[in-house]
Amino acid sequence: MTIIEELKWRGLVADCTDQEALTRRLASGSASLYCGFDPTGDSLHVGNLVGQLMLRRFQLHGHCPIALAGGATGMIGDPSGKSAERNLLSREQLDQNLASIKGQLSRILDFDSKVNPARMVDNASWTAGIPYLDFLRDIGKYFSVNMMVAKDSVKSRMEGENGISYTEFSYMLLQAHDFYHLRHTLNCELQVGGSDQWGNITAGTDLIRKKLGLSAWGLTFPLITKADGSKFGKTENGAVWLDARKTSPYRFYQFFINTEDVMVPAYLRKFTLLAPEEIGELEARHSANPAAREAHKALAREVTTLVHGRSACDDAIRASEIMFGGGLEGITEELFGDVAGEIPTKPVERSKVEGPGTAIVDLLVHSGLCPSRGQARKDVEGGGIYLNNVRVAEAGRVVATADLLFGKYLLLRKGKRTYTLLRAE
Repeated sequence: MTIIEELKWRGLVADCTDQEALTRRLASGSASLYCGFDPTGDSLHVGNLVGQLMLRRFQLHGHCPIALAGGATGMIGDPSGKSAERNLLSREQLDQNLASIKGQLSRILDFDSKVNPARMVDNASWTAGIPYLDFLRDIGKYFSVNMMVAKDSVKSRMEGENGISYTEFSYMLLQAHDFYHLRHTLNCELQVGGSDQWGNITAGTDLIRKKLGLSAWGLTFPLITKADGSKFGKTENGAVWLDARKTSPYRFYQFFINTEDVMVPAYLRKFTLLAPEEIGELEARHSANPAAREAHKALAREVTTLVHGRSACDDAIRASEIMFGGGLEGITEELFGDVAGEIPTKPVERSKVEGPGTAIVDLLVHSGLCPSRGQARKDVEGGGIYLNNVRVAEAGRVVATADLLFGKYLLLRKGKRTYTLLRAE
């Protein structure tokens, strides 16, 4: 299976400037390609993963990926897909963002390959020193305003309520110049990006043809959405980030394991490096029994490992198992804290568990898991009450300081999945 065939199978081809010619070029030998990532925030999010994985897929097929961190274009802001202008960032903030996302870009690509190593570049290194008049003379003269306003990314903004500033209008020229520069200096022949980048990418291929007289290609992938068509990567708590400090590996894992059943096959193809044969087997089992969640677990495991590493993924799986009654032996307080954030929490006076302690039935009523002490006794005797994920055998069980997890928590569960966390204060 060629790289283009694989991308089609994975549903990752939206548009291509000349697919037949590109296919022939890729079949003839190793080629360089790039994908850009603007540092508009201090972390990339899951929506950026497709671009990173596109580069990795090409690398696995023997090609040379270039990850472009947009230190220059990030100062302008891409109007594509936006209804209003972004807030402009300071140079200092951009530098901080760049430092953060460069580490994230380096996790998936192989920069140490002895055959086709990936490389990372920052477009500020070749853009920042160009005088404005030189840029207008040497680059701007190749673009007609008629062509620029016809691009969807510009046209939609011009027709919108807020219009488009000259600053954002110029973004297309900057991205086209990036492609031209990489074609000229690094022999980069292909740019990949989301379908909203089509106008910017074709502006680059046109500039290369006019200014260098060389061939270049653009390839876009569809923007990823949820089953209802809404934006992928958003939750009630906001975006799902690649930075573990903003979205913990546990919550990252939970995001993917809670994927809607209907979307799991597509996400396995788009977000994992699993071979088509493996994905095909998972899809078949998923179709036969989606309730087993085997495909969900494979998806969450593969993506979390790619982004955060095997150890962090193992911890995330361990934390997830706690929610299904798994044991707490050896769990760290940090990992337990991730789980605690998903559970209703109520305070309990520390004095109640000090000294002789408090009867479990009283804590069950206090937690709201049981409406009365009588019902609490029945639930305990029926075998449906758990303290720290260990079944409570007797209604007379007393809870004391020795039962506190990390000196402050009591994890109460009724039945299979109804939890309340008591925090001693």
